[in-house]
Amino acid sequence: MEAKLQQLKIGVISNNLPVSQLVETALERKEGVLSSSGALQVYTGKYTGRSPKDKFIVQEPSVMDHIDWGAVNQPISQLQFERLYQKAQDYMSDKDLFVFDGYAGADSEYRLPIRIVNEYAWHNLFVRQLFVRPTEEELQTHSAEFTVIALPGLKADPEMDGTRSETFICLSFERKLVLIGGTEYAGEMKKSIFSVLNYLLPFRDIFPMHCSANVGEKDDVALFFGLSGTGKTTLSADPNRRLIGDDEHGWTDQGVYNFEGGCYAKCANLSEEKEPQIWQAIRYGSVLENVVLDPETGRADYNDTRTTENTRAAYPIDVIPGAVIPGKAGHPKVIVFLTADAFGVLPPISKLTKEQAVYHFLSGYTSKLAGTERGVTEPEATFSTCFGAPFLPLHPTVYAKQLGDKIEEHQVKVYLVNTGWSGGPYGVGKRMNLTFTRAMVTAALNGSIEQATFAADPIFGVLCPDFVEGVPSNVLVPRHTWQDQKAYEKAAWELAEQFTRNFEKFSNMEKEIITAGPCKRD
Repeated sequence: MEAKLQQLKIGVISNNLPVSQLVETALERKEGVLSSSGALQVYTGKYTGRSPKDKFIVQEPSVMDHIDWGAVNQPISQLQFERLYQKAQDYMSDKDLFVFDGYAGADSEYRLPIRIVNEYAWHNLFVRQLFVRPTEEELQTHSAEFTVIALPGLKADPEMDGTRSETFICLSFERKLVLIGGTEYAGEMKKSIFSVLNYLLPFRDIFPMHCSANVGEKDDVALFFGLSGTGKTTLSADPNRRLIGDDEHGWTDQGVYNFEGGCYAKCANLSEEKEPQIWQAIRYGSVLENVVLDPETGRADYNDTRTTENTRAAYPIDVIPGAVIPGKAGHPKVIVFLTADAFGVLPPISKLTKEQAVYHFLSGYTSKLAGTERGVTEPEATFSTCFGAPFLPLHPTVYAKQLGDKIEEHQVKVYLVNTGWSGGPYGVGKRMNLTFTRAMVTAALNGSIEQATFAADPIFGVLCPDFVEGVPSNVLVPRHTWQDQKAYEKAAWELAEQFTRNFEKFSNMEKEIITAGPCKRD
């Protein structure tokens, strides 16, 4: 790739610039402004989130039989990809470019050397902060195994290029290349590499996971799986535990390791009181995406989501006090699945058998709330397989088997934690008290929850404790928090049936896993 870049008549290729130069260059080019905390604030234009319908995988002989083709993994032909690649080369021929060389993976034994080529200086700052940064010595011998080229100004012609719109994210596993065009949203680069790892690592017997991870004083590692809005970042940022990573990890024969060297935290309604680690990390060198600033003071207004609910901050993980550097640790002792059940019927914490863990992993349940997406007027059940369906090139059962094997081999305890509603559905009940949720998670992590007596929920089948220190006993049983018992029964059975309907697509799974879901209504 280096040679090909040099062959183009490009203005300037800026290789591996330090943070200060990238910030200064972004400001000179008016790509963003500095906030009062020193962070670089940028707007991403039309796209303030990922464009999953514009993501494609190239149909190549070596991957054809492995990819789980469909709505998530859409095919694009080799000819169409080559046409886009030629467009990209032509487009770059008169542009200044910024190059970052680094790694995806904090464990040197398993990391993937990557190169990212950017049209924008702030994009290059973003990837420098998000991925693993090499030492000067490592940079001398660095040789990228995968390259990402991100050109927001390059737009596709859907009729000619076989895309759905002017935006495209195309992965070629044989060319070891990702092309991104027509979008300024920086998260596409991060998630493209995650998709690459989700394809490559299972073939090396490494389990790739969309989760956060932390570790306690006794080297007790915990993993937190959950979709957006479930509290994954908040609950893993525990002042009594050290953060390994906030979003993406691999699980090897030696333990877990962070895929990244930074964090990409949601900022909507961020407060210093509730999330002090994230608040303090937003400083010079970090990037604020689509966060509104006070025009006079430059202060970030995290409660102002007029641009998007998906406001973000990107910063290196080493600014988090006590973060594990490099981001690797031993085998997990506890796994926490997080869900925000807006129907208010799932227990606030429950223990899962291995079979139930695989069932809920494949289900990946949470709720969309009214107002979060156009057309959503009532809470909706959302199922995102393996808590990360948009990033899984292989069939979900590949990852589910890896999880089941790891749980069994290392005797991991798995808990399902509902950070959603209690006492009724959204609009009637209240969001689960964060203090109670923290107490339940703490009890799961330190093992004290195992002193409770567990009973199976009559509808969902999961095992519920009768006591957690610091949590009122009635809160532990959802039906006890509802005034209208008939309404509870109706809502609980309706959600149970949605689980069952969603799981029909996994009818080829073992009977023990299929029957590990909610009960069937008589």
